[in-house]
Amino acid sequence: MDLADLYRDVIVDHNRNPRNFGRLEHPSRAADGHNPLCGDRLHLELVLDGGRVADVRFDGKGCAISTASASLMTEAIKGKTLPEVEQLFGTVHDMLTRRDAPVPPELGKLAALSGVREFPARVKCASLCWHTLNAALAGDSAPVKTE
Repeated sequence: MDLADLYRDVIVDHNRNPRNFGRLEHPSRAADGHNPLCGDRLHLELVLDGGRVADVRFDGKGCAISTASASLMTEAIKGKTLPEVEQLFGTVHDMLTRRDAPVPPELGKLAALSGVREFPARVKCASLCWHTLNAALAGDSAPVKTE
């Protein structure tokens, strides 16, 4: 099995069985995102505790890339400090938007999203959840749009 097959399997698995899907009872922060080109809609909720992401959930409806990216993101940020989340956003954003950006091994399963950069129209699908996360952390209530 080559790397592309492995990445494809991770995307398919997280689309079919999204992790952290649903709503939180008492979120600290929340934000909504929408990708009008693809029709992806995302609602993201977080519980912050002492500068750390204690819990995170998402729901909505989206394409396979959007759903898988949100699932992978929620797994990756749970338990991280806000500076760690900010650094992870930068690394993932570079990986998605720059064809020459390295794919650091410490990204783990998030590296599966690197194949998306070969399809520029799909980058917005993969990045919607990340921009929605930034809005939630900033306390911005305006819906995020990737257009």
